[in-house]
Amino acid sequence: MSKHAQILSVQDLSIEFNQRDRIVNAVKTISFELFKGETLGIVGESGSGKSVTALSILQLLPNTASYPTGKIIFKGDQQSIDILQAQEKELLKIRGNQIAMIFQNPMNSLNPSHRCGHQVLEAILLHQRVSKAEGKAQVLNLFGQVELPDPERIYAAYPHQLSGGQIQRIMIAMAVSCNPEILIADEPTTALDVTVQKSIIKLLENIKKTHQTSTIFISHDLGVIKEIADRVVVMYRGEIVEQGPVDQIFNNPQHPYTKGLIACRPPLNKRIAKLPTIEDYVNQDKSGFSEELISPARFKERLEVLASANELLQVKNLSKFYSAEKNFLGRTTRWTKAVNDVSFTMRQGETLGLVGESGSGKSTLGRTILRLLDADSGTVHFKGKSVLDLNKRDLKTLRRDFQIIFQNPYASLNPRMRIGQAIMEPMQVHNLHDNKKQRKDKTIQLMESVGLTADQYDRYPHQFSGGQRQRICIARTLSVEPSFIICDECVSALDVSVQAQILNLLVELRDDFNLSYIFISHDLSVVKHISDHVLVMKDGKIVERNDAENLYNNPRESYTQRLLDAIPK
Repeated sequence: MSKHAQILSVQDLSIEFNQRDRIVNAVKTISFELFKGETLGIVGESGSGKSVTALSILQLLPNTASYPTGKIIFKGDQQSIDILQAQEKELLKIRGNQIAMIFQNPMNSLNPSHRCGHQVLEAILLHQRVSKAEGKAQVLNLFGQVELPDPERIYAAYPHQLSGGQIQRIMIAMAVSCNPEILIADEPTTALDVTVQKSIIKLLENIKKTHQTSTIFISHDLGVIKEIADRVVVMYRGEIVEQGPVDQIFNNPQHPYTKGLIACRPPLNKRIAKLPTIEDYVNQDKSGFSEELISPARFKERLEVLASANELLQVKNLSKFYSAEKNFLGRTTRWTKAVNDVSFTMRQGETLGLVGESGSGKSTLGRTILRLLDADSGTVHFKGKSVLDLNKRDLKTLRRDFQIIFQNPYASLNPRMRIGQAIMEPMQVHNLHDNKKQRKDKTIQLMESVGLTADQYDRYPHQFSGGQRQRICIARTLSVEPSFIICDECVSALDVSVQAQILNLLVELRDDFNLSYIFISHDLSVVKHISDHVLVMKDGKIVERNDAENLYNNPRESYTQRLLDAIPK
């Protein structure tokens, strides 16, 4: 790229936040450029400063933010301006018009009480002198461009009536509605299925080619960055530690942090006992990690041991239906078959992976097995007992033995309860241990087993990171000494290195306590790493089952192959 094509220049930018008792240095004297028609990837974990940097470009940070040093020079077709010095009137002309942004969580980005089409129309009418009819025609055309099915229906729909992938396409349509010169995409594919993620990346690439848009693509996942970026900026603790062409960063990374980011994704071409983490690279002089390979023979041996273990769970012809459509009398005329005649068995100590796209029925299956949802037909036997026939008292007793770890660690804990009490509470419910002192001792032991410390006992959830909160949830789950745990997308919201830490912890706990897991995820590389066998779900049915290695190496179903092809390499 020539220097003449430069459209944005960030020079010696520092960002501080004034909190009550201290100043937080979020970004520390960073510099980078964006050129016309290119995609610049900014990669780093939570807290690295990447999203704060992006928000500063549009001056969307709160009033507590200040800029001790730096310039953000936007060299648009109409003007050249230092955004940090711009007046609000000038910023209003730039935001959404010349520089647009796609935010991370599509479900929280639209007003739930307004129709989707009206919200995109509002953005067009704000910046363009067109009639409502002309604006609506533009919206429908945009919905077609972003490959939304039935644009008229989507235009009239409310956000809750659409999938996460469809809402993200609406947000992209809104962002490009005024033909911006720069598009900032902040984690636009996080928490989306791999197939949806692949389609969103392809869509952004098409928009770049069609409109010659310059894109800043922000992600914590280097695999995604590799798919879309021309150049990469790597951020760590508010600083840029490395930047360069995408092939250079991936093929010859120089900084230990970059090496760690690349290494901590579960590999598809081999099976390793323990995933590396960022700390294995950043905190070691040799900047390396000694990996322990699990050979095919060793994995086969594990499968043979499991085959002789006691049968733990038997699911037979299980179904769960939801009312999808009712007539004027309130009678259901169409059903959604969320779980449709599903059967499988698993054994003590086994990890059974459950994969599929959103809406495939995998989470509904897990919750129906645990009787968090009522089954419509079928049977579930756990250690020989019929789970679906138990009364409330017996079910409460059984719940000691099977537990669930949910996806969102932020929503899984009471914000007003200290974490020590949160971990201890299930012991009190099930009358475990003789007194409070014994329960507290057990709680501290559990905290230490998941990588927390005793001095964190009296802290509240808001004082912990997402990864630490998930460790708290795992300790709480283990407090009743279960033998079977359903992990429902329990690492999908975490940074790749934190994800590696949690996966390592789950494997360690499984082996130490002979636990059994159903591991639910849309991320097939994660499922392959942790699972012994894998079930593939589609439209409420199991379409394929095999051991993890054979399923990945020799998928029988085209649907499974499509899921595998969508994994960022």
